[in-house]
Amino acid sequence: MKIAVLGAGNGGQALAAYLSMKGFSVALYNRSKRRISSIIKTRTIRVEGEVQGTFEVDFATTDMEEALKGREIIMVVVPAFAHVDIAKKVAPHLEDGQVIVLNPGRTGGAIEFSKTLKELGVEKDVTIAEAQTFIFASRLTNPGVVRIFKIKNAVPVSALPAKKNHILEKSLLKVMPEFEIAPNVIHTSFNNIGAVFHPAVLLLNAARIESSAGKFEFYLEGITPSVARVLEKIDNERCMVMEALGEEPMTAKEWLNYAYDVQGEDLHEAIHNNPGYQGIMAPPSIANRYILEDVPMSLVPISSFGKMLGIETPTIDSIVQIASVMTSKDFWIRGRTVETLGLSGKSTDEIREYVLEGEI
Repeated sequence: MKIAVLGAGNGGQALAAYLSMKGFSVALYNRSKRRISSIIKTRTIRVEGEVQGTFEVDFATTDMEEALKGREIIMVVVPAFAHVDIAKKVAPHLEDGQVIVLNPGRTGGAIEFSKTLKELGVEKDVTIAEAQTFIFASRLTNPGVVRIFKIKNAVPVSALPAKKNHILEKSLLKVMPEFEIAPNVIHTSFNNIGAVFHPAVLLLNAARIESSAGKFEFYLEGITPSVARVLEKIDNERCMVMEALGEEPMTAKEWLNYAYDVQGEDLHEAIHNNPGYQGIMAPPSIANRYILEDVPMSLVPISSFGKMLGIETPTIDSIVQIASVMTSKDFWIRGRTVETLGLSGKSTDEIREYVLEGEI
């Protein structure tokens, strides 16, 4: 199995090394040479933490055509705000039969990616899928060196439309048995736990982040009982929107048990019972993907679907508004919405038909 990993941040490097460790042929792509210059020279990535060793990739490149040629699976590991740009870059080089997986899609990722390829006139027979979250908790420590704090037990994944999930079973699951087929992309998009755990925690710790450059443990110190109560409200609103789309949500507390085998009386206790969060430091700035990615690509679309479906999301809306003020960016305009995803005015039945069968 030949695999391309697009994106060489902490996730992309961790995934490329992990797949290489498992014996697969891996090509690593990054848009700029700076982050992968050492990997271009040595073709190796060193991994610390739960996985340890130095693993060799086939090559690293800034040439998208070279990265995709002959690759059966394309793992997209970039922030969700870059999905449209990646779709535009891969479009001229796609081949029939390739499987594209967004790791993760956040909320509406596969829908946005598919819409972009369609608008570009791509006619290749490719399968687009999205994961509900990223398989690792990981961080770069040095050039070409990445630490994997924890490998999640399981990560739901679905194709768009879901009738193509059998293709994932025959290809993706052979590569990454940690993936589990989800019923459809409503499950992967709206069981988006990053929307719950990232933006609010960062904003409610903004003063500490800016005064200490993030020198504290993000989850274990940043999530106090009062912060956890805010997260529970966000989670509840997310779940209500998902239920309105006709699917049973997984609560954040249930997800912690599913992904990490941890439990607790409430969300605060469950988070603090998770050894996988130990040692994960806060970002050094609020200008971080926990805001720049998770607000426009997770919270804004959940709010937008809520408005269309008549579900109020006041806590989510307040986080979007505060994030917009604190960063001087209007995330309501920058974010994914039912309009930008091509679903404005669609009924629940029409949306479900689209994610299941591909018809709209």
